[in-house]
Amino acid sequence: MTGETSVDARTPDEIDELARRARDGDREAMELLLGAVRPRALNVCRGVLPHTPDAEDACQEALLNIANKIGSWGGRGRFTTWMHVVAVNSARTTYRRMKNQAVASDVLPLEKPDPRTTSVIAGTRLDLLEAMESIERDHPQFVEPLLLRDVYGMSYEEIAEQVGAPLGTVKAQIHHGRKLARPLLRAGD
Repeated sequence: MTGETSVDARTPDEIDELARRARDGDREAMELLLGAVRPRALNVCRGVLPHTPDAEDACQEALLNIANKIGSWGGRGRFTTWMHVVAVNSARTTYRRMKNQAVASDVLPLEKPDPRTTSVIAGTRLDLLEAMESIERDHPQFVEPLLLRDVYGMSYEEIAEQVGAPLGTVKAQIHHGRKLARPLLRAGD
């Protein structure tokens, strides 16, 4: 891989260009793109799944989804914003799969949450994921904007662009999502 721009040195414009080329079928661009965004995707997955092997599994799933679904990136906004959503969704899917496997085998964690991996919003990241699962059953439109804003700190404008909704709608969805999440996160108090 000599002669390539290092991952950290790629500008957002360079990543967008790689994504356009990859979307258009350039296999080399796809390989370079996946290498360039892997650290960011892994960080996103770690935000949901603090156990490194779980985050790495989710990251691998995210990279596969990016490669398979790159045609759905419209090219209007930054590729990394689109990629962020793909990674969040992959991490949530990995969490659901792990939860279902644990329930099926009657393996549930008995240890107390590690304060180093405790969410600011919830008692633990698992509390937050459980709350999002609960909200998603009846109000799926609130979950993605809420996670992107309150967990990942994306701007309202970036979220609106990503989900394809007016800014005011996104703000309202986040507000209502927070109202629904508060009692679920306090249930353990």
